[in-house]
Amino acid sequence: MSERVRRIAFVVGTTSGGTGTHVRMLAAGCAARGMAVTALGPSATDSKLGFASLPGVRFIAVEFGDRPRPRDARALLRLRRGLRTPDVVHAHGLRAGALTVLALGRYPVRGRRRPRLVVTAHNAPPAGGGAPARIYGLLEHLVAHGADVVLCVSSDLEARMRAAGAHQVGRAVVPPTAPRGLKSAAPADWPAAGDARPMVLAVGRLAAQKGFGTLLEAAASWRDLDPEPLLVIAGDGPLSAELRAEAAGLAVPAQFTGHREDVPALLAAAAVFVLPSIWEGQPLVLQEALRAGVPIVASRVGGIPDLTGDDAALLVPPGDVTRLAAAVRSLLADPALAARLRAAARDRGTRLPSEADAVAAALACYAEILR
Repeated sequence: MSERVRRIAFVVGTTSGGTGTHVRMLAAGCAARGMAVTALGPSATDSKLGFASLPGVRFIAVEFGDRPRPRDARALLRLRRGLRTPDVVHAHGLRAGALTVLALGRYPVRGRRRPRLVVTAHNAPPAGGGAPARIYGLLEHLVAHGADVVLCVSSDLEARMRAAGAHQVGRAVVPPTAPRGLKSAAPADWPAAGDARPMVLAVGRLAAQKGFGTLLEAAASWRDLDPEPLLVIAGDGPLSAELRAEAAGLAVPAQFTGHREDVPALLAAAAVFVLPSIWEGQPLVLQEALRAGVPIVASRVGGIPDLTGDDAALLVPPGDVTRLAAAVRSLLADPALAARLRAAARDRGTRLPSEADAVAAALACYAEILR
């Protein structure tokens, strides 16, 4: 069915995390199947993810940020020029999707029909309302009414896009995709010789979305445990200094490791993995935690319950310090409970889609909208 798809363009914004890794995987998979692939996005994204280094993939720098700015007019013109030849354009994230809708808005060009447009919604709206939520709503409206198909990483996003009036809504197939160069050997710096403390691990961008402030408050209540758990937070981001100061103020023995390229090894060494997000789409690190078979405590938000069900994680309300602390404490204190969650996580991990599944699903979607 995919024979008709010859040229595909991917549009992605400022990201170094799961969204960008997913797009890179799709671009590499399509190029390996003989398609002419172009990736368009900020040069910083290419520097982090290396689109231009992929065989058969051409990268075009289009500088736009994570929210509307006056310079977007220049980005729209460059994006429009870069999208003259593909059969299908696949934009990732509502920001990239909305810009692509606007860039394609004046087709046909020189007698050529408008490329078909697929947009994948990767993240839920920011919590708390205000200007960010209003901007999200505007982007959501543009994508819903301008895309041929909107793919969503979770059931709650599907419901939102249908309510926004999207023409066709489907589920995105997002496999657990390890970042480039990821190491699998045991981490060299943990555990230290003779250190019997159980590791409570969190991984993610140090930003408000990830809820690490809630985690630090919860960790302050574990001080009575013997041995006291070691909280390890892997990642970097704009709240790095603030979170370190908060940990010091709470006297929480937390290690902030910065960006790590051995997350699977950290997961294998962890007693508990915690994902305290305030809002989420379908976090890749959670899929890695399922595959690693580590006991999981996570917020009941976004696509998290779709991945874990109620058997492979203890799910707590976002921002609830007391419930989060109690869930982690229960796993550290109850080996039988931890063992049940490990087994359920491994079982779900074996049923996660592969990269080949994700590429095949994308190609089937492209072929369908070209028919």
